[in-house]
Order: sequence, then C-alpha cells, then structure tokens
Amino acid sequence: MIDLHCHILPALDDGARDLDDALGMARQAQADGIAAVCATPHLRHDHAVEIPSLPGRVAALQEDLDARGITVRILPGGELAQTAADELGDAELRAITLGGAGGWVLLEPAPGPIDAQLLASVRRLAARGQRCVIAHPERHAGPDFEAHLAALAAAGCLIQWTAAFAVAPDARDYLLGLARRGLVHLLGSDAHSSRAGRPVALAGAFAALRDALDADAVRWIAEAAPAAIVRGDAPPPAPW
Repeated sequence: MIDLHCHILPALDDGARDLDDALGMARQAQADGIAAVCATPHLRHDHAVEIPSLPGRVAALQEDLDARGITVRILPGGELAQTAADELGDAELRAITLGGAGGWVLLEPAPGPIDAQLLASVRRLAARGQRCVIAHPERHAGPDFEAHLAALAAAGCLIQWTAAFAVAPDARDYLLGLARRGLVHLLGSDAHSSRAGRPVALAGAFAALRDALDADAVRWIAEAAPAAIVRGDAPPPAPW
C-alpha cells in the first residue's frame, strides 16, 4: 500500500512535531503494511513551507528511517490549498506532485462546502499539465455535494477520502454508498502525528470497502491507482 496523504515531515507544518514523532508515524505505517508514504506538507498561507527545502527534508527523513531499519519509503509531495494554487509557478507545482513524478497534485479544497470554484481551479491546473487528487472531501460537504464530486470525477480528478472516515461508525455506511456509485477512488491517512489523532493506517479502511466493492475494485483503489499516481501516470481503467 501507498499512503498518498501524510504530514510526516518533522517540525514543518502542523504534522510531526519532531523526528521521534515522524519515526513513530513511519513505524505505524510499517505495522499497517504501508510500503511508501508521500510526505504532503500544507502549502497554504498559514504555513511557511519552503518548497525548495522539501527534497532535502525527504532525503534526511529517509536516511533516519534507513538507519533504524524502518522499511517505509518516503516519497515527495505536498498538499496544495485551492486558495494558493494559482500562486505557484510551474516548477513549484511539479516539485510538489505526488511521488515527484510531475503528474498529480493533491489539492485541498477551500474552507467550506465544495462549490464550482474547485472545478474551476482543477481546470486551471489541468491547463498547466497537472491532474488533481481531491483531498478529504468529507470535510467539505454542502449543497449538491455528490453532484460536485461527480463533476470533479468527470473532469479527471480522483477523489481521496480519509481512511478514518471509512471506519467511523457514523460515516461508514455513507462512504460505502459513495463507493458503490464510483465516487471513492483513493484513501489516505492524512495523519499528523503518532501521538494523537489519526494514525498512519489504511488496512482497516480497505477492509471496510470490501463490504461494498468486489476484490478487483478494492485492489484498484489500494494498489493500482496509487502506484500509477506516484509514477505520474494515469491509472488503469477503474473496474466499475
């Protein structure tokens, strides 16, 4: 498994507080069967993340994991705020693509319900050669929510839900219904710390999806689509 959404880089945004916290997150990932984690720090106005520093931070954390025998690979990435997307140059956009391959940007919707402006942002990024993974839509429900998700999917976006949402008792059935309608394309941990909050874990959420989808569909969400994304490729056709 590949976790495409994780705030594992230490002492940077609102993610891992320090190296020990980041190591704890990597150990959670390893225990859950996650082979690789995209480091996706917030790229928005309330976090002073310097994009040129990210390759060195990713490499340094990988060295620390390797030295301790932690087998998880750290891949480059970023969580780009819709409100900041138009401010980045093309080279900056490529630098924060998932896996660093230049194909897919993890896009965080603007605060509040998803509306037509998110689709407009997606289209502007597409004109610049970047496809979008939409982060944690469950936080942005509102009028015509499912219609907006369907429009984003029709525009070539992949919709990524937070793994913890898939196993929450009050949300699980709703998400499984969306999965049956083809609106669950990816899951990510969106973990910020090993000490509190959401863990770096995906396996339980994929197990829940098996109650709604057949094995081929779950494998596409868990394996085929994330692997293609970090290569910068289009995923194979979805089996639904």
